[in-house]
Amino acid sequence: MMQTLAQLATILGAKLVGDGNLSIHRLATFDQANEGEITFVSDKKLLSKLEQCQASAIVLPTAIMGNYQGNALFMDNPYVGYAMLANIFDTTPNLNINIAESAIIDSSAIIGKNVAISENVVIGAGVEVADNCQIFANVVLGEHVKISAQSKIYPNVTVYHGCEIGQRCIIHANTVIGSDGFGNAPHQGKWVKIPQIGKVLIGDDVEIGSSTTIDRGALSDTIISNGVKIDNQCQIAHNVFIGEHTAVAGGSNIAGSTKVGKSCIVGGSVAMNGHLNITDNVVITGDSMVMRDISEPGIYSSGVPAIANKQWRKNTAYTLKIDDLFKRVKQLEKQLQDKD
Repeated sequence: MMQTLAQLATILGAKLVGDGNLSIHRLATFDQANEGEITFVSDKKLLSKLEQCQASAIVLPTAIMGNYQGNALFMDNPYVGYAMLANIFDTTPNLNINIAESAIIDSSAIIGKNVAISENVVIGAGVEVADNCQIFANVVLGEHVKISAQSKIYPNVTVYHGCEIGQRCIIHANTVIGSDGFGNAPHQGKWVKIPQIGKVLIGDDVEIGSSTTIDRGALSDTIISNGVKIDNQCQIAHNVFIGEHTAVAGGSNIAGSTKVGKSCIVGGSVAMNGHLNITDNVVITGDSMVMRDISEPGIYSSGVPAIANKQWRKNTAYTLKIDDLFKRVKQLEKQLQDKD
């Protein structure tokens, strides 16, 4: 999509410096951008290399306005500008508005206007798919599922019975929503399955990555609030609550009935125990194990950074001696006390 620099400035709400009639046809990285392309700088380290950039225009921080004389759009947050430009120049294909002949749709399902339903989709009884949704190939929507307007469900997604997905959601391929939570009661050396009779309720503007599983609630519902972003290969267990605009990075696992507050950031491969309460505005760095409630906003870590194997082996050996060292210190303290 071709845009003039002036048009882009208007869309981004940016201050234009340079030729507003300049034609821009693509967004590119700082190092690879060429004529006709626009790029951005959010890393201060790149500011010293502006003269080397071959892009026709650059999105730059307002703080340096006056220090760069080329074609530029100035914004307080160039990274947000990048996000907006990516939406403008996005070439991700959409489905044609059509219902494939191979789709199996129950007669009681309600399908809205301008809906695209691709090959081999299965839509169960009582399902509601609202206007302008896109349902890609091999998606299965169980009985009484509700998909709100303008949502996009990518191939091979399964949404179990009764679950609800809000407006403008994106669910990526191979994800499962509403499968049974891990509920079993021990009895005489065996396990008695506990049917999971809650649902999964997903708010508006939620994006869920590929191959993620969100389990349905045991009695009450699993709730993913408005604006939440969940990455690939995450496990969200039954009765979990995730607050608005929280982001969960890839490979993370949140155990049952844990509540995560608003505007939190959960790093990659984080594991959370069940029945925890995590307050708003918490950042948990990657590979952390969360064992207790977090009641104060802030940054929390417990992961072990990689070090040279030789040093790691030494550290591990020292760790195994901590108990003996502690006992020796206690003995020395007692000896000193006895002398006094």
